[in-house]
Order: sequence, then structure tokens, then C-alpha cells
Amino acid sequence: MSTKMQSRTTAAYFVQAVISFALATAALAAGIAYLPVDSWMRGFLAVGLLYEITSAFTLAKVIRDRQEADELTTRVDQARLDKLLAEHDPFRIEGA
Repeated sequence: MSTKMQSRTTAAYFVQAVISFALATAALAAGIAYLPVDSWMRGFLAVGLLYEITSAFTLAKVIRDRQEADELTTRVDQARLDKLLAEHDPFRIEGA
């Protein structure tokens, strides 16, 4: 029995998120590049930008993984409950 996970986002929402991320990153990188400061300060800010981006991706993955684990636990618990209810006979007399 194969259950395919349905996507919760539309293609348009996905494209909007990618474009938004790209524009925000490009704008911040351009802002850092054109700051009237020394190159070592620009480098420091650029490293900070990269760290922020990788941290955001890591956080999103951890949140997604936790949600998927919770969904799996819920499905296993539901399957156990369904099995117990299917096996339960309210009219069965114990010991007979």
C-alpha cells in the first residue's frame, strides 16, 4: 500500500517563494557590495549573509523533518487504533 504525500503548496506559491528569496538575497548582496566601507567589512557582512541563509535552510529542514515525524507517529497510532477497533467485538462474552 503506497500513500503518496500530497503537496500542500501550489506551483504559483512555490515560484513566488523562490523569486522572493532570490530578490531579497540579491538586494542584500548588492547593498553589501555598495556600502561605503572597507573590503574586510564587506567580507564580514557577506559571510554573515551566507550564514543567515544556511541557517534559514537548516531551520526549515528541521521543522519539516519534525512535522513529518509527527505525522508518521500519528498515522501509526491511528493504524493501531483502527486495528483494535476492528478486532473488538462488543457482543463477545469473556470466558465463553
